[in-house]
Amino acid sequence: MLRIENLSVSYGSRRVLHGVSLEVQSGEVVALIGPNGAGKSTLVRAVSGVIPVDAGSVRTNGTDLLALPSMQRARRLAVVPQAVSMPPAFSVWETVLLGRTPYLNFLGQTSAADEETARRALVRVDALDLAERRVGELSGGEQQRVLLARALAQSTPILLLDEPTSNLDLHYQVSFMEMVRSLAKQDHLAVLVALHDLNLAARYADRVALMVAGKIEAAGTPRQVLTPELISAAYHLPVQVVPHPFADALLVLPGNK
Repeated sequence: MLRIENLSVSYGSRRVLHGVSLEVQSGEVVALIGPNGAGKSTLVRAVSGVIPVDAGSVRTNGTDLLALPSMQRARRLAVVPQAVSMPPAFSVWETVLLGRTPYLNFLGQTSAADEETARRALVRVDALDLAERRVGELSGGEQQRVLLARALAQSTPILLLDEPTSNLDLHYQVSFMEMVRSLAKQDHLAVLVALHDLNLAARYADRVALMVAGKIEAAGTPRQVLTPELISAAYHLPVQVVPHPFADALLVLPGNK
């Protein structure tokens, strides 16, 4: 389980996260939603230890992850960033094998077990056939699968994703989120994913946390959070929320101003 407790973050003199608390259970996908500037990506970066926090803690099984050295933290928590951050000259195999860095010996050498873990990660995301390709040759959807494989190669119980579908077409958005949800259930991962698309959150998240101005305004099931009242107030836009015609989910539609 991932437990975020009273997390506050500032950029200079400007407070951007205000005492955020949130829990993610093993086997659960929790979607962070909210307008631009709400603090979704900042929360992901703070939880991963990339940026310092003013106050609060991030715990799993009683251990404060932010108090750990980075390599120890990387054995408990993996991050899938947006694909634009990938080094284009690396091969897919080299990129995924980087996920084993927290487990390397003092010489930095990979073992046969490390390589098998990386191979299995590529198989899990249906990307083993890409292993010898250069990252810069891949499509956005393929790159995002490679980043997911790299995170799986870390063998952590917690997975953070920062707007992983923002640069993908509809086909890759759906297939990627289906993959993430399946991995969460099969591997009992605690998954926290920042999403722009409310309908992806509605369909693939077990719970949703709505962020506005650095605070959690509401958290619960998609049906509890994705209401016309909450979404309209957060996005300053009238919306309709209707049953999805093909799935057991909601559909959020913009209304007329």
